[in-house]
Amino acid sequence: MTRKMHPAQIATALCTALAAAPALSQESCFACHGPDGNSVTPGTPSIAGQPSTFLETQLVLIREELRPAPQMLPIAKGLNDQDIVGLAAHFSALHARSVAETPGDENLMRQGMERAKALRCGVCHVADFRGQNQVPRLAGQREDYLLSELRAYRDGQRQGGDTTMAAVVYGVSDADLGALAHFLARSGPGR
Repeated sequence: MTRKMHPAQIATALCTALAAAPALSQESCFACHGPDGNSVTPGTPSIAGQPSTFLETQLVLIREELRPAPQMLPIAKGLNDQDIVGLAAHFSALHARSVAETPGDENLMRQGMERAKALRCGVCHVADFRGQNQVPRLAGQREDYLLSELRAYRDGQRQGGDTTMAAVVYGVSDADLGALAHFLARSGPGR
């Protein structure tokens, strides 16, 4: 009779094993995404509190090389479906917190909130931007990461993503994308 492991045990075991693997040396989930899933690494997303379906989908897309992520590929390639479900469940259950290092600029916050309403971000990402199902949490996400991804969607450079996003941000100025990222990063963690 096999004992079912708790998702947190699976995630800890996987990340520990991955960190100990010679080919991956210092690479692990925690090294880039933070020990609690809240990233302090520039350009790296926070994954705590993300919807589990979203995390599962992203890991599968990376593993199958449908979403380019060179730094993640060696890790994702070694994951089977059960590993992915366990990791997603673990990080989804963690408390998300905003990692914004500075308070919000009043003008950028207002401009970002207006853009979020005009672009109808709350329709898919829900009103408090916590995400749902395969749609990611934006609230409290790293500002630099949000801005980079928004630009990539707008400029047709984001592979393995929802094509709806490319249509939503098509033609949006850098200034408006910057204000949107600034606002979302400080909107609260969403959980």
